[in-house]
Amino acid sequence: MSSARLARLCLSLNVAGWLLMLLWAPAALAHEVRPAYLQLHEDRPGDFEVLWKVPMQGEVRLALEPQFSGKTESSTAVTRRVAGAAIATWTLHAPELRGQTLTITGLEATMTDALVRVEYMDGTSWTGRFTPRAPAAVIPAFNTALSVAGIYLTLGVEHILFGIDHLLFVLALLIITRGSWRLVKTITAFTIAHSITLALATLGFVHVPQTPVEATIALSIVFVAAEILRRERGQEGIAVRAPWVVAFCFGLLHGLGFAGALSEIGLPEGHIPLALLFFNLGVEAGQLIFVGAVLSIVAAVRHARLALPAWAARVPAYAIGSVAMFWTIQRVATF
Repeated sequence: MSSARLARLCLSLNVAGWLLMLLWAPAALAHEVRPAYLQLHEDRPGDFEVLWKVPMQGEVRLALEPQFSGKTESSTAVTRRVAGAAIATWTLHAPELRGQTLTITGLEATMTDALVRVEYMDGTSWTGRFTPRAPAAVIPAFNTALSVAGIYLTLGVEHILFGIDHLLFVLALLIITRGSWRLVKTITAFTIAHSITLALATLGFVHVPQTPVEATIALSIVFVAAEILRRERGQEGIAVRAPWVVAFCFGLLHGLGFAGALSEIGLPEGHIPLALLFFNLGVEAGQLIFVGAVLSIVAAVRHARLALPAWAARVPAYAIGSVAMFWTIQRVATF
């Protein structure tokens, strides 16, 4: 490839990165609230221990409440606050819970989802996903493997597409990686790495505090952004020479971040391997959607033959690095 053609390709990637940051930022900010989570565990026939975790925006708890269509009796709820959420626990007497319609009131006025898991004494369970467009559902007699797969596949796609820190890391890798084969190796290395740690952490083989992990993920983005700027000055670091190595090493950290999000959602008893598999597949599908969007914009920019100043190629790296550095400081401050 000639140096002129390579320069045009690099400029196109940087412009694509700049455009995608503008497009993805509003969606990421709009969906920054993590899902609510309702768990009902039957410890005696018809009696359930209830855990209701509701996201908070600052000091304000989202006005969400579970409501059942049939006859139920509830004890007084005990509420405590944790980082970013309010958790309420109470007991629920519902001898005929199966077949009732559960509604998450107030959900239609938010931009978050709610995940519900019901665990029965006989070992069966049901998992449901509620959205602002569909805030109600009938609790069925039993859960199916197909419904679990669909729910966790969707959750995986949404988590990566609205996980702006993970997307910025992938975007930085796309900008710094030259050549189709290198790009395939880099994305594959990132996929393998985060799949390993996602599985190990979710299944309990690895225990790492989430706050340092999130801070280090932000720092990994800063590192790659700095490597992009070094390349612009004619200095080739390890991220330029072997981007797949950087993708694999930092991918292990990103997998721990995915695991932290999945642990907040929870896994359905009896379907843990299936849910983990399809959540991971959802993450990969979302990642491929993002990479496809970047490459499509690259093709459009190259076709348009835009005349841009030389400094425009450095804008995405500075923007990515600045945002990631802010996250690093913000997350370290919460230690």
